[in-house]
Amino acid sequence: MSAETTTTIPEAAAVPPPGRAPEKKRVRQGHHRLLTRRDRITLGLMAGVPTVLHVALVWVTALASIALAFTSWDGIGFDSITWVGLDNFTQLFSDNPQFWPAVQHNVIWFVVLILIPTPFGLFLAVQLDKNIRFSRVYQTAFFLPVVVSLAVTGFVWQLVYNPDTGLINSLIGANEPGHYIDWIGDPDLNLWAVLVAACWRHTGYMMILYLAGLKGVDPSLREASALDGANEWQTFKNVIFPTLRPTNTVVLVVTIIEALRAFDLVFVFNKGAEGTELLSILITNNIIGESSRIGYGSAIAVVLLVISLVVIIPYLISTFRKERRA
Repeated sequence: MSAETTTTIPEAAAVPPPGRAPEKKRVRQGHHRLLTRRDRITLGLMAGVPTVLHVALVWVTALASIALAFTSWDGIGFDSITWVGLDNFTQLFSDNPQFWPAVQHNVIWFVVLILIPTPFGLFLAVQLDKNIRFSRVYQTAFFLPVVVSLAVTGFVWQLVYNPDTGLINSLIGANEPGHYIDWIGDPDLNLWAVLVAACWRHTGYMMILYLAGLKGVDPSLREASALDGANEWQTFKNVIFPTLRPTNTVVLVVTIIEALRAFDLVFVFNKGAEGTELLSILITNNIIGESSRIGYGSAIAVVLLVISLVVIIPYLISTFRKERRA
């Protein structure tokens, strides 16, 4: 009788099936409480307090200005508010001799800022992008006027334009009796004198914006242009500048906003009188001035808001479209 050999076959379940590896069972983790009650209160205060302040100081005041633009109010008691409809706007466009000069000065402000400090800021950015020696020192020196308060800038330039001891009159010999040049008091000169100070500050702002844009340019574009035999000017005109289109858009919007909200320099110089009228100055003089015509000043503020929205809304629409496409 022959002995039968018994062969042990492993169970089929122990052999992994061909193909993908078996999925591991997820071990359910216990629920961990990430935020305590104190953390939630702290986060609520950190997010809630700035939100409440923003809504109260920006949105509520903006909506209140729009509503007050159709009223007449001297600012003393809410009972004195009377509805006048479009009378404020009618008077503003037809009977105010300062309104249209103020609009003209705001337009001049924008044109000067876009034609003088913007190209000069681009020129400085291109030079500093070449990694020259002491570039950090130059960046700090040119950007310093942007950091300094506009009120302080106005006081500094008042000293420069002083008829007696000012730097400019001393250099050109116009600080002697009978030869004074009143840069601030002369209606034919004061607007341009203020614009020189504004350009001095705006140049550093534009330099930083363009320098940030130049740092984002792909170096391979410069190398390819050099291999094609293009010189430095041709490379900038045909290769570098077209890539700065997003930066140019930001520069345009920033310059328009700077021109519309111009206030500090002019107010420090001569409070917007005698040839330096601006929309922001008219708003301030009517709301907190001696007359205290809050409804009329709010109407001017609404006009300034509409002009700003005409510029800002197309920019936001184009930005959101680009984000959607990306």
